[in-house]
Amino acid sequence: MRVAIDTNVLAYAEGLGDAKRCKKAADLIAKLDATNVVLPAQVLGELYGVLTRKAARGANEARDAVLSWGDAFDVADSTHAAITAACDLAATHQLQFWDALILSVAVQQRCRVLLSEDLQDGFVWQGLTVVNPFAPKPHLLLARI
Repeated sequence: MRVAIDTNVLAYAEGLGDAKRCKKAADLIAKLDATNVVLPAQVLGELYGVLTRKAARGANEARDAVLSWGDAFDVADSTHAAITAACDLAATHQLQFWDALILSVAVQQRCRVLLSEDLQDGFVWQGLTVVNPFAPKPHLLLARI
């Protein structure tokens, strides 16, 4: 099963946040089959911003983290079709455009799951299900990853 990862999960894996979520994110990412993981490029850009602003890491350290994630998993660029679909998704479901773009790119990459704490757990769009790996009651798809 192909899985996309949202910024917040990577940020926790980078050690930003409470210890419980950081450990859970790191453990989850460690057990994923890297050949089936996609990082929308938008996620890496957002991660750079989080690392430099919220974590107060230097630009070089944040860049190195982003490059490491890009080395570990496939990175999917935003296409014109993904941007158009994101506009439709944002308008239809009242999502922030950048969140909709992450969803759209994940769908284009044939992902079945988007791991995200920020979006509605269980939200389904074009066969992609948002799964919050930190939810009190784990989504059934989480067990299949």
